[in-house]
Amino acid sequence: MNLSLSPLALEVLDLIDTLVARYQESYEAAAARHQLTGSQVRVLELLSHQPLAMRRLAERLKCEPSNVTGIVDRLEARGLVRRQPDPADRRVKLAAVTEAGRLIGDQVRASTDFTRTRLTTLPPEDCAALHAGLYRMLN
Repeated sequence: MNLSLSPLALEVLDLIDTLVARYQESYEAAAARHQLTGSQVRVLELLSHQPLAMRRLAERLKCEPSNVTGIVDRLEARGLVRRQPDPADRRVKLAAVTEAGRLIGDQVRASTDFTRTRLTTLPPEDCAALHAGLYRMLN
């Protein structure tokens, strides 16, 4: 399918690309301040909602289960994640965030200053318009 985009739409795409790159830089820098990678922090964030099986984590991260095993191993060694049996199937191990892991995840999220700073300075009507546009794009 060949979609022809208007000059404005092309500029929006460029702005989205720049926004994503800057957000990623900010996220990685915030993670590094805690001697973590962005992927490790993403695991902490995913586990902050509920314990997950390794396969489910891999699906959410869009990577191989063996990669997730390595990430969880490193987080577990630091006391940020623990493995526990799945009550529904004791053959399955769930990864669960510890209180220390939850705290670091919250700290990283709070210190991703690029988007937070900019969002707090947007006039409310601009923030509402941005929200509406992004919501429509994603749904």
